[in-house]
Parts: sequence; structure tokens; C-alpha cells
Amino acid sequence: MSVRDLIPWGRSTNAPVPNRMRDEPASPLLMLHREMNRLFDDVFSGFGTEAFAPAMRNLGWPSVEVVETEQGLRVSAELPGLDEKDVELFIEEGILRLRGEKRSETSDKERGYTERSYGRFERSLALPFAVEEDKAEASFKNGVLSVTLPRSAKTPERGRRIAINGGTPQMPAH
Repeated sequence: MSVRDLIPWGRSTNAPVPNRMRDEPASPLLMLHREMNRLFDDVFSGFGTEAFAPAMRNLGWPSVEVVETEQGLRVSAELPGLDEKDVELFIEEGILRLRGEKRSETSDKERGYTERSYGRFERSLALPFAVEEDKAEASFKNGVLSVTLPRSAKTPERGRRIAINGGTPQMPAH
């Protein structure tokens, strides 16, 4: 058997199978190989980016909603199945960090199985303005973490306007 016999002619395009392969007597192993390739191509052909959308949604777990108000910032995170002891909140260098660990264990002695699920998560949110860290408040109820971050009275300089001079740039004298 040559390597050419393993090429999956005509599966991804409408190109016909070459005549040389069509007229040859097929060996059972070669037919099995081709059928397995066709089976895998058929199964995985529908997996475009939209097929992975549910898995991609979980990459940013937990779901977080950020609302900016005149008083400050309100952050809500959905954490079903967790308790407040499983979650940590930090504010450092203008970033709000939400960390935690989800642990789950289910046992069914009648059926004789135990399922365990463990996973750590961390979300980092850049704060759009300075907040009063010592007045930040957080509450946890029914799997939803709510954080209130009041605006700081001091508004740090976030940027600086640079004057544009007309004409040719002047080079410093040496």
C-alpha cells in the first residue's frame, strides 16, 4: 500500500476520486481506514467557532457586571454554589481581584459512585477611576457577590495635554 492510498480524496471537496483508486480492488483494511477517516470528518466538520461558544463563555467565569454611578462603582458577580468563605476580594494598584475556589462532591452509595469537581478562578477588573479602598463594601447573598466601591474625592491626574507647536521642530544646540 502506498501513502497515496491514504489520501482522503473527495471528502472535503467535490473533486472525484482518481480513476486509478476507483478501479483497484480495495483491501478490507484500506476500506476500514477510509471509513474511519470519513466518520471523523463528518463528526468534526460541524465544529466551527459557534459550536465552542458555550465553552468559551465559561472561560470568563464567574460572570461579572460592572455599573458606574455618580457615587462610585457597583460590581456584581454570579457565584452559584459558593459561600462567602470560598471567595476573596482584593484591591491593589487600581485593580479589583476576585479569587475563589469551587469544590463539589456528590456521593450515591446505592449506585456506587462519587463525583468530585474542583476549580480555582480569578477575575481581575481594572478600575476606571480612583476609589476609597477603606470604604469599600461587599455582601454575598444567594450566590451573588455585590461590591460597592465609592469614588475617591481626590481625582488623580489621568492624562496630560501636550501642546503642539507649529512649524519645523527645533533641534537643541550642542
